[in-house]
Amino acid sequence: MNFRHEWKHQIAPGDLLVLRQRLRAVARPDSHAADGKYFIRSLYFDTPSDTALREKLDGVDRREKFRLRLYNGDTSLIRLEKKSKAGGLCSKESAALTREEAQAAADGALAWMPESGRPLVQELYHKMTCSLLRPKVIVEYTREAFVCGPGNVRVTLDYGLRTGLGCAGFLSADCVTIPAGNAPAILEVKWDAFLPSVIRDAVQLESRRASAFSKYAACRMYG
Repeated sequence: MNFRHEWKHQIAPGDLLVLRQRLRAVARPDSHAADGKYFIRSLYFDTPSDTALREKLDGVDRREKFRLRLYNGDTSLIRLEKKSKAGGLCSKESAALTREEAQAAADGALAWMPESGRPLVQELYHKMTCSLLRPKVIVEYTREAFVCGPGNVRVTLDYGLRTGLGCAGFLSADCVTIPAGNAPAILEVKWDAFLPSVIRDAVQLESRRASAFSKYAACRMYG
């Protein structure tokens, strides 16, 4: 498991224009994005006692979250992801799922998981059977991403946060979501061993400091 450094900043809508212009000058747009952006929908899991949510709100040093994720509504490529945090560092593990597997996981149909041959799927099976991990909320937003080779840097601008009214319809093109209140736009910066000074300078904004904003926690306010 490779841990990376991570900064998060809550930013104003006007900051998006400034950051977009700066980042285009010092980094490359993510080649997987269409017209520089893509739409993300995730289905987050938690325990009956909301362990992941409480650990986030309490600032627990070591914690993890499981989620299903798809991009631009494309159900031909769905990812099961586990995001871990430890000592201010973060890591992400992922495994590809078919649409049928993702729907089964969302429905709590687990019989296929132990023989899937994918360690992350088997770990989710263990958590769903032992800790009763289950889907909790849908989280949607638009992302613009930039990359920089030195330091393996990835900078993202996330905005338009929306949440589902329950967990039904995660894989449906007609999935119903609503705005998640007055959620801010979020600047995220991730890197490996070092952060190049050109990126550090590009993402500096007056009166903006790193903050522990969680899209999952913001959307859990609604269910």
